[in-house]
Amino acid sequence: MDDDQRAACERRFWARYANIIIGQGIKPSLVRWHVLRAKSFIKTFPGRRLADLGPDDVAAYLTQAGRQQTVEPWQFRQIVDAIQILYSIVRTEWATSFDWDYWRDSAQALGAQHATTAREVTPVTPGEFAERLGDTRFAPLIRAHLELFATVAAVIRTRNLAFRTEQTYMNWMCRFMIHHGGRSPAELGGPEVAEFLQHLAVRRNVAASTQNQALNALVFLYDQVLQRPLGDIGAFVRAKRSRRIPTVLTRAEVGRILAELHGLQELIVSLLYGTGMRLMEGLRLRVQDIDFGRNLIVVRHGKGDKDRVAPLPATLVAGIKGHLAEVRALHERDVAEGFGEVFLPHALATKYPNAAREWRWQFVFPSGRLSVDPRSGKTRRHHLHESAVQKAVKSAARRAGIAKKVGCHTLRHSFATHLLERGQDIRTVQELLGHADVSTTMIYTHVLNRGGMGVLSPLDAD
Repeated sequence: MDDDQRAACERRFWARYANIIIGQGIKPSLVRWHVLRAKSFIKTFPGRRLADLGPDDVAAYLTQAGRQQTVEPWQFRQIVDAIQILYSIVRTEWATSFDWDYWRDSAQALGAQHATTAREVTPVTPGEFAERLGDTRFAPLIRAHLELFATVAAVIRTRNLAFRTEQTYMNWMCRFMIHHGGRSPAELGGPEVAEFLQHLAVRRNVAASTQNQALNALVFLYDQVLQRPLGDIGAFVRAKRSRRIPTVLTRAEVGRILAELHGLQELIVSLLYGTGMRLMEGLRLRVQDIDFGRNLIVVRHGKGDKDRVAPLPATLVAGIKGHLAEVRALHERDVAEGFGEVFLPHALATKYPNAAREWRWQFVFPSGRLSVDPRSGKTRRHHLHESAVQKAVKSAARRAGIAKKVGCHTLRHSFATHLLERGQDIRTVQELLGHADVSTTMIYTHVLNRGGMGVLSPLDAD
């Protein structure tokens, strides 16, 4: 093939590449950037054909790209898309099973207000508080009462409440103040609280749990922060409490969902179902939390800041060990290049300066790329973002043809129900789930149709 023929062949290839990009709904103005990303990938392997490259080559390239601090999340995602489109043309055997979604989802870093990292530094500016609440409408109010909100954050943290609880409480405090014209809670009291709660039930038609959440936030504000207990706030309209039964999958449906998943996503989802862990509990697992000798997992800082023990499914041991071998190799490469730090909770990094690089503290499910902490400026490898698993579960359920509302928490409900179906006592299930009260666990007996409801339909009677 002469130079002219080679040039013509290349033009046809990139024209086809561009058509695929546009066919996927990507804006034509972005075609040029995808082409540049793809050509940069090809130039990294001079003298080698695309068909001769393997998944390890692609993973190594993406790992190196993920170490570049100048690469923004959207740019990293664009790199992954560009390479995947290349292999949709080349069509190698491994490309269809390569975990493109894992690398694409690794582009999403844990932000300053993510539940894992937000506690490291207390925000002091109005903008940071507005970001903390997730609603910029509150920024002017926060700016006007910054000292109050800083006190609220400090009191909440001294009691080790969850970050999401902190967000929720401060959100309701803002809504309460806005409802009363932006006045300070110090100028308000029980009657105003009762009127606000009644407004939620009558005008906003909120659920009982939502109204109780608002009440808890305001009771905390007056009792713990302002040191002015509300006492009896008088009568107000209560939202009607509805009785809801959680969605539970059959064991066959769980199997169908897992059959639609591959690679790391399959391992994570299998572990969530096999242990009953909440999604964030699973993603925050550290290497030292998995005890292969005793076949158990220690769940640290669960809901209510409580630790508990979960069973390690024997069927996942080999897969987890193989996964950890890959994670360790990745960690060692990070350390060799001057990185390798991980986020440590509760100021442990200050107490143990070298612990952040130790193998035992690394996340079991790390992100595919390094990211810069927006506050400390340190480059770290955080755990995989939860949205990656959430999207994977919902997509797998849809592909499996399951006509139920399925999410990651559905696997936890299914874990508890299936244990009870097999005759496990409810107290044990309560401990495995980490419920403070057995009445919370009792909901799964209703799913089983036990306790007076286990009747036979007359249509099925002999």
